[in-house]
Amino acid sequence: MNYYKQYLLISIFWLIAAANGFSQVKLKKQVTLMGSVFEITLVDRDSVQANQHIVEVIAEIERIENLISEWRPYTQISEVNRNAGIKPIKVDREVFDLTKRAIQYSRNSQGAFDISIVALDKIWKFDGSMDTMPSADVIRSSVAKVGYKHIVLDSAASTIFLELPGMKIGFGSIGKGYAADRGREIMKARGITAGIVNASGDLSTWGSQPNGEPWKIGVNNPFKSHQMVRVLHLNEMAVATSGSYEKYVEINGKRYSHIINPITGYPATGLTSVTIYGPSAEIANALSTSIMVLGEKEGKKLIHNFPNYRFIFITDKGKVVWDKRKHE
Repeated sequence: MNYYKQYLLISIFWLIAAANGFSQVKLKKQVTLMGSVFEITLVDRDSVQANQHIVEVIAEIERIENLISEWRPYTQISEVNRNAGIKPIKVDREVFDLTKRAIQYSRNSQGAFDISIVALDKIWKFDGSMDTMPSADVIRSSVAKVGYKHIVLDSAASTIFLELPGMKIGFGSIGKGYAADRGREIMKARGITAGIVNASGDLSTWGSQPNGEPWKIGVNNPFKSHQMVRVLHLNEMAVATSGSYEKYVEINGKRYSHIINPITGYPATGLTSVTIYGPSAEIANALSTSIMVLGEKEGKKLIHNFPNYRFIFITDKGKVVWDKRKHE
């Protein structure tokens, strides 16, 4: 083989190698979106391309926030909330479908998950100032405007109507998971073979690291600082964690989570942390929130209805309980 042919073959080899991902960079960027820190990691051809694609992910998350935020006055959800008890509001099909799925999550959990909980009267304080229980009457009245059964959807008209005056809905419980899933979806459509969209612990992954290894996601132990109870090895997967380890109140030696039961008005007890992993961060979000309210026994019953999802529970006493089922 002469020198020219040898050089040409070597050149073709490296062109093919580059096309197949042998020449890749991993770029990571943090940005505050939806009131949380998002960390976006992409494996791309070079840092310039990776940065451009990260900008696209950020734009997608901002677009979603401008549709569903209950804090921004111009969003469709804010318009729905302003017209509670007055009239239905027409929304984009994307917003309608997200609300429809949220109602289904409520049905699945017998009301332990409820996007109308944002109308809850804030009678529980998690700043260290609370040392006595509110009265039963005060607790009962705090959920007067909460109830997913009062969210009325009209599919043909694409409208949302909140039946009770003063009622509100919000997507703090699944919005970040939905945004992480959408970030992954649009990057895969762009041909980006690997990455993570991490919304403060609620994250979607796909592909592998540049060295071929799966993504490694640690699940922290809130009772043992700097210790992980498990490291998940993920490719196409999502993870969501709900917990009371950062915001809670202790009264008479009992820990009460900042996650409130939408039906009773009482804070969740029994579980300090719930991590769910499976295909969708949105669904994992809904399940982790629901199970914090339901507790260990009922939570296991719920997640067994979702065969593609697994759990790691940490109880208020520090016991670690994890799913023994294998992924099929």
